[in-house]
Order: sequence, then C-alpha cells, then structure tokens
Amino acid sequence: MTTRRLGIGFIGTGNISSAYLRAITGHEAMAGFPVLDIKGLADMRPEASQARAAEFGLKAMGIDEMLGSSDIQLVVNLTIPRAHVEVGLKALAAGKHVYSEKPLGITYAEGRKLLDAANKAGLRIGSAPDTFLGGSHQQARAVVDSGALGQLVGGTGFFQCPGHEAWHPDPAFYYDIGGGPVLDMGPYYITDLVNLLGPVARVSAMASRLRNQRTVLSEPKKGQVIDVVVDTHATASLGFANGAIVQVAFSFDVPAHKHVPLELYGTEASLIVPDPNFFGGDVELRKRGKGEDWVKVPVTQPYADGNYRSLGVADMASGILDNRPHRANGDLALHVLEVMEAIAAASAQGRTIDIKTPVARPEPLATSLKDGRI
Repeated sequence: MTTRRLGIGFIGTGNISSAYLRAITGHEAMAGFPVLDIKGLADMRPEASQARAAEFGLKAMGIDEMLGSSDIQLVVNLTIPRAHVEVGLKALAAGKHVYSEKPLGITYAEGRKLLDAANKAGLRIGSAPDTFLGGSHQQARAVVDSGALGQLVGGTGFFQCPGHEAWHPDPAFYYDIGGGPVLDMGPYYITDLVNLLGPVARVSAMASRLRNQRTVLSEPKKGQVIDVVVDTHATASLGFANGAIVQVAFSFDVPAHKHVPLELYGTEASLIVPDPNFFGGDVELRKRGKGEDWVKVPVTQPYADGNYRSLGVADMASGILDNRPHRANGDLALHVLEVMEAIAAASAQGRTIDIKTPVARPEPLATSLKDGRI
C-alpha cells in the first residue's frame, strides 16, 4: 500500500530541530516517519536554516515563502517559547495546521488565544511533548489501565538539576520570561501524568529564586553573566480528578539527587515510570505484600528503543489524513499550561488553584497503528 503523506515545514532550526529531523528522516537506524514529507526549513536567521538544510539534504526557505507554500499543510514551530504563539498565529492565518514545541505558550491566555484561532479557522493545534507516546510510557499506561495498581492513591515526579548553563550553547532564554524549570521540564512530567491518571483538578505550590544571575559554563558564551527573572526551584501538589495526589519538584538549583523521575502508588501496587523526557526506559512494578520485590514489566509497545521526537507530529499528520483525533493535541497542551501557570500562582498567592480546562486522556497509541503510517 502506498503511504499517504502530508507536507510539513519547520520554522526554527535551533538545537532541538536536529532531533526532530533525525527521527523523521530515519537517521541513527530508526525507521523514520514516511507520513511526513518535509518541504522546507526556515528560521529568522537564514544562515541557521541553510546550515541545517545542508546537514540533512533538505531545502532552506524564507518564513514568508513557507507560509505561502501550497505544498505545506502543517508547520512545525520550533522557535523559542516566547515566540511560540506569535509564530503559531501567523501559520494559522496562512491556513496551516500547527505543531509547536513545548510549552504551547508562556501564559494560559496566550495558549487559549492560539486554540481559539485554530478552532475558528477549522485547523489543528498539536504540541510537544510527545514522549508520552513512547513505548515505555504507553506500557506504563497499559499497567494503570489494567487495574493492577488498585485504587490510585498518588505519586511523585522529580526533575532537578544544577541548571542548563552547564551544557546549552545559548542558555539565557531558560532564565528569561517563558523559561524556568516548570515551563521547560514540567510539560514532560505533567503531560505524562495526564496520560496515566487523567486531568488535574487543583494545584498547591511553593517556589523560589535564590540567585538573580548565572554564569554560562558552556561554549561559545562561556563566562557570560545572564540575568535570572523566573523562579528556579518549585514544588507542587497536583490533585487529580480521580482523587490521586502527586507531589512534583522542578529545579535548576539542585546539584544531585537519587529520586526516580516518576512513581505511581495504588492500593495494590506501586509503579516506576521512566524519565518522561525520553521514549524508553524501564517500567517496574511492585505488588503489595511481604516478600514482594520490584519486577520489570516487559515493554512490548512500539517506539521504546530510540529518540522518536516528532512521533507526535507523525500522529497528528496521520490523524489529519485519517480524520481522527491526534494525541499530542492542543487541548492537552492547554490543560498542562494551565497547571504550570497555576504552580506559579499558587506559590505567589499562598492558596490552592482550581484547574478549569477540561481534557480527555489521549487514546493509547497502539489502537491506531496501521499501514505503517506512524
């Protein structure tokens, strides 16, 4: 059977674009996503898109050229967080579906504006992260759905590191408006938790910013001092609609720790879920009872053995062609954005914030794998 394809273009060819392009084109022994037909790469810095295009044997084009191209139906927006909504709105106005890097926007109001514009135009919004579609996270989802945990009680989620200035070539935006550990890494954890547990109903939190400046340790800007204008350490309790309560911590201030990324607790068993920044990893289950031990759950779901960033784009393209919902969708991203904004608000106001954006758990990925399209 001939695979139908959707024409896509990239706006933003910075650090993360390489991972997307490698997954789509089948580099590093991965199968690729034949449903995605890359028509061009664009960036506000033409030299950046030209270099990336040369690296992958693709076409560089101007942003206006891309938005005016009838061959491109979906724009993948990999700009910095502060530009996500502005660029997304321009793509929608040009009649393109939009898949954005995380977060959807830097405020809930921005994200809502983007979704409203898409709905009015009859177009789709998708958003990273798509790692929750990875095989190990889908396997964890299958464990939860099987009822093996019993009644869901709660869990923990931890992302804590010393800061991105140690490795990123241009880390200033991580400490500017739209940055910080919650907006940077929170999408991976909160999205996976919604995939596993369903929607968040309420949030309480505390946060801090202990340093107002950071020194870049990586090349080419080593030694440069950057301002910190966002909180860099946050802890929160997420109350889910199903009654589970999950404690999370996101930090750019912690030199080391021994917490696993995600754990879920039920009345009958506990579950270790691998790092939601990756598609694979070990899933472990321990049943209640004396003498029980942690047991690895065999991962039989697809997409657990590599970096499949752009899996969400492929699922979105397949959904457009098949006229079915896609999983890394705008409603999910907006819900997660509201939760992240509520962490800051709950900390600042010293109260519990109710989450109002409705969202449904995305369908398990394996239910629509067909014809090799994704």
